[in-house]
Amino acid sequence: IQKGKKPILINELKAIIKSINQQKVKEIKKLRDKALILIGFSGGFRRHELVSLNHEDLDFVSEGLKIIIKKSKTDQFGEGSIKALPYFDNPEYCPIETLKKWLSISNITTGPLFRRFSKGLRLSEKRLTDQSVALLIKSYLNLAGIESKNYSGHSLRSGFATTTAESGADERSIMAMTGHKTTQMVRRYIKE
Repeated sequence: IQKGKKPILINELKAIIKSINQQKVKEIKKLRDKALILIGFSGGFRRHELVSLNHEDLDFVSEGLKIIIKKSKTDQFGEGSIKALPYFDNPEYCPIETLKKWLSISNITTGPLFRRFSKGLRLSEKRLTDQSVALLIKSYLNLAGIESKNYSGHSLRSGFATTTAESGADERSIMAMTGHKTTQMVRRYIKE
């Protein structure tokens, strides 16, 4: 059984965004990291799903954003699924507004959505790795003054499940977003 990592809840999420904003780095790096974290959280993504996203998987619609997940761990037949993200009232934490800014500044119109930077913060064609998601989260938690050792890349996903449960969403709706096949798994996520 996985040792439970702490979920990232709204307060931690806000602290992470704040610590990204305070960095003395180019806007392009801040936007990539904010888009990655906000999309990861608001879609209840697995790290692997997040770094596997391509521009072609995005469908901007008037209500928000549809993201096509081509295949995932629990999708034996590879039929894929769609995650739908709404616009948030507060643009500061809105995954869609942030993603649009990222796409605009990075000029990404095809291929990997979340890419690595090479020296001098030049954007490469290479996608981020699962591991880089965890490292980014930990480093921003540390910068925000939050002890990061009990968090992982997985904390975005469990944070999404916990937060939506706290705001009154039912298990079925949460499962629809996280792609969990059993309520037991979701319950394990929705930590007290």
